Amino acid sequence: MSGTSADGIDGAVARVHGSGVQTRVEMIASVTVPYPSQDRRELFALFSPYTGTVERICVFNFRLGGLLAQAAAEAIAAAKLRPDQVHLIGSHGQTIYHIPPQSAGAGSTLQIGEAAVIAERLGIPVVSDFRVRDMAAGGQGAPLVTYADYLLFRDARRGRAVQNLGGIGNVSYLPPGGGIDAVLAFDTGPGNMVINGVVELISGGAKEFDRDGGLAAAGRPDEALVETLLADPYFASPPPKTTGREKFGHGYAAGLLASARQRGLSDVDVVATATLLTVESIARAYRAFLLPRGPLDDVIIGGGGSHNPVLRQWLARSLRPAQVRTTDEWGIASLAKEAVAFAILANEAVAGNPGNVPSATGAAHPVVLGKLVPA
Repeated sequence: MSGTSADGIDGAVARVHGSGVQTRVEMIASVTVPYPSQDRRELFALFSPYTGTVERICVFNFRLGGLLAQAAAEAIAAAKLRPDQVHLIGSHGQTIYHIPPQSAGAGSTLQIGEAAVIAERLGIPVVSDFRVRDMAAGGQGAPLVTYADYLLFRDARRGRAVQNLGGIGNVSYLPPGGGIDAVLAFDTGPGNMVINGVVELISGGAKEFDRDGGLAAAGRPDEALVETLLADPYFASPPPKTTGREKFGHGYAAGLLASARQRGLSDVDVVATATLLTVESIARAYRAFLLPRGPLDDVIIGGGGSHNPVLRQWLARSLRPAQVRTTDEWGIASLAKEAVAFAILANEAVAGNPGNVPSATGAAHPVVLGKLVPA
């Protein structure tokens, strides 16, 4: 899959035993394949209604299908398998535009990365386009990893929050001993997206992210500016809710940078402020929406942000006494957790089982997710 950071393709090979809530998953191998710089620039052009023309989307849909097939082939090779030993591929593709449902009408969502190209090149059936069925049933179309989070991380005695730190942050809350209907999930707000955005702007495009949190560590966050940013109605609105690059993308980062410059912040202070925004948006969402439902013993983080030690440390400080841990402790590489989730959802699709969690997405009822392209 390719997430909201759009920095590359994460691929995972897993053995999936059974189906339904008793599914067991064994991680075999994972890879992250960065986008060639030209392809990444084209992808970002597609995110904007002003540059994402129908022709460009049409062309890149097939181009991205080829890149996804290549990443899948690399993951299969890393697992020391041949394509004919792999039974099924789940491909999320890349979201280029997402419109959450509004009171005035239904939302919509668009993922690209043609599954037929993957099936043709590798000779393996592919399940793709997972989000649209949930939205057709009145849901947000996200978060969809909630079902996998429940299968992988639920515990009879410990309350757990599974927090993805991709471009957008999303959380699945798993109450101790609760069934899948008790799960709560939603997008907390920016994960890495705003941090990456200000780093790219400050560096003139020379840097794409804050490596090891070095810039944030050298700066001092402007807490008053963070409070102003957190006054955005999105953060206080109750779940179910989703967001994306349409809200927290380039324009948001540019606005934050402009406000920071007016306040006299240095480059490193700007990055520290963006980092604190992510931390505080998560911590406040937990206090507002998770803790009223039950205890929080563990926060299990994954995604690119889990490799930022400053973000991880600040989260641990803000979320005490909960223990901040990574998905690696459960044998799931932190960068591969969402790819594994779509392998699980693909398996559920071919088994004919629902893969959404209506308590998380707001859908009217459980639905089977995805469309199958035969080999």
